[in-house]
Amino acid sequence: MAQDIRITMAADPLHESRQARLKLLNEGELPQGMLREEIDASWRRSLGYGLNCLEGEQIGLQQDPDLQLLLASNRLLIDAATPELEYLVSQQGKGGLVILGDAQANVLAVEGQTEHLNTFGLRDLKPGTCWSESLRGTNAIGTAVVEGRPTLINCGEHYLDRLSRFSCTSVPIKDPQGRVIGVLDLTRDGVMAQPQDNLATLMLAASNIESRLFALCYPDDLVLAFHHRPQYLGSAWHGLLALSLDGEVVAANEQACCLLQVSRQVLVGRRSSDLLGSRSPQFMARLMQGGVSSVQTAKGEFFFRALQVPRHTSIGGTVSASKTSAAKPQVLEELAGRDSRFARSLRMARQGLAGDLPVLLLGETGTGKEVVARALHQASARADKPFVAVNCAAIPEGLIESELFGYREGAFTGSRKGGMVGRLMQAHGGTLFLDEIGDMPLSLQARLLRVLQERKVAPLGAGEEQEIDVAVICATHRDLKRLVQEKHFREDLYYRVNGVSLRLPALREREDLAAMINGVLDKLGAAQVTLDKDLTELLSGYDWPGNIRQLEMVLRSALAMREDGETVLGLDHLTDSLLDELTASCRQPGSIRENELELIRSSLERHQGNVSAAADSLGISRATLYRKLKQLRG
Repeated sequence: MAQDIRITMAADPLHESRQARLKLLNEGELPQGMLREEIDASWRRSLGYGLNCLEGEQIGLQQDPDLQLLLASNRLLIDAATPELEYLVSQQGKGGLVILGDAQANVLAVEGQTEHLNTFGLRDLKPGTCWSESLRGTNAIGTAVVEGRPTLINCGEHYLDRLSRFSCTSVPIKDPQGRVIGVLDLTRDGVMAQPQDNLATLMLAASNIESRLFALCYPDDLVLAFHHRPQYLGSAWHGLLALSLDGEVVAANEQACCLLQVSRQVLVGRRSSDLLGSRSPQFMARLMQGGVSSVQTAKGEFFFRALQVPRHTSIGGTVSASKTSAAKPQVLEELAGRDSRFARSLRMARQGLAGDLPVLLLGETGTGKEVVARALHQASARADKPFVAVNCAAIPEGLIESELFGYREGAFTGSRKGGMVGRLMQAHGGTLFLDEIGDMPLSLQARLLRVLQERKVAPLGAGEEQEIDVAVICATHRDLKRLVQEKHFREDLYYRVNGVSLRLPALREREDLAAMINGVLDKLGAAQVTLDKDLTELLSGYDWPGNIRQLEMVLRSALAMREDGETVLGLDHLTDSLLDELTASCRQPGSIRENELELIRSSLERHQGNVSAAADSLGISRATLYRKLKQLRG
């Protein structure tokens, strides 16, 4: 038994705890020092409630007369907790019970070894029964509600003798205001061998539930996760903030208060500029485009990620409709920099999307396809509607169908209660972005084609179809024409998604690298920083296989190596490994120029002088091919 939570009795805790209960009944008081401090306090409270510690099982004791009303009133909590209950059962449930309770210690769900409840003498442990401390004495659910903190009750420590054989761990679940709204409990038969491991698992699960509840409680606000270390984003230790559309903090979780070292009362109502500085509107705008950004605050550097983006207007104040409509195309065209052909392609894509044509974004990994897709959405009449992104390559093949189309309750084993709304329906009225569509399983392509043709979708397990209204943007780094020829991509789907095709140039093909570097520095909050001549030449001669994503990482690494007050980046701000990589892969003016010219010549010969076909086979635009010919011959 773990030493830090043991009952300070003899080796047989069940026998000794029963003797303690008999003594309690006979003498009416509990001897000092027999139990851990928090268990001792709970037993004394239980005694004060007038409970008989030797009472037997009482089926139906304080069972909620309207179970459906109880479940309906806690639907938000149940929905947020269901994925965690399923995970805990898969990891822990074979050895015990996983229980969800509400703020009054009413049982909402019991999962795991439920078939053994009668054998365990726990027929009264079922949804609708109350397990408050005043009714059941010391128990992990009821005591956690009273204490408002994680609770460990080992074998022998329950107040009721009939519960002595069980060991329980519980963690309270709190709402964005810090109030206890539920309890997550893990109960086992016998001594708890590794209580701290169980506690850590439950705390992580409770944190995930609280994060879901946080976003659900503030659907029209910007929800941010933050921490001093980027690897802690998405963990049980990140802080959460909800910001209104005008930049006011409307809610914060406990971890946010700890990280910022202020109370919730002080934090709520403050302006985002108080936390993030005068550039907070620009910082928020970057976060709303996705990814992780950092900012230096009075409490040190924090890394932020937007978990939820509001659907209405931008952080930092409302903008009139006339100004918004004028600004959106300008933001879109800024992505093209000085590349006039790319700018023209972006305008055509915007016009095509406005005409209900699907847009297909082509380009290498890291060229910013999702950034362009979001910008097209923001420049459209659907800007105040949802933008739903689905990475077809990142979702396991067995889950992508339910992810896209959703499902009804009971559609398959393990489906969540109440079902799930699919990404297609989530995008209703807005824009659906299918990233890496070239990696979509062939078996799903026919169903997607039908949805795009008929604009109707039926969730798994449901016969009825629902109409959807979505603008469609797809993206891929793969050669879809070749996939069609190889029978890995449906030809009819290819023509359905290829309404307006837009090729995003690779970074090495762009002539405005200096402007792009300045843009990335501004995005990283270092607009005042410049590059010296040597670093500029090195970056200009590099091939950038990782494109814009790689450029951002290089600049981020260099910025991290600055001393206080430095505003010029040079080669000495690059690590040895990064400098070696940039130097080894640097374009050489001799042989590579000859190889490029030979590649272009060969491609033109293969395509009988057809410039468009040659450029397409090389993965570059026609304008880029003409420009390279001119440069190489010159």
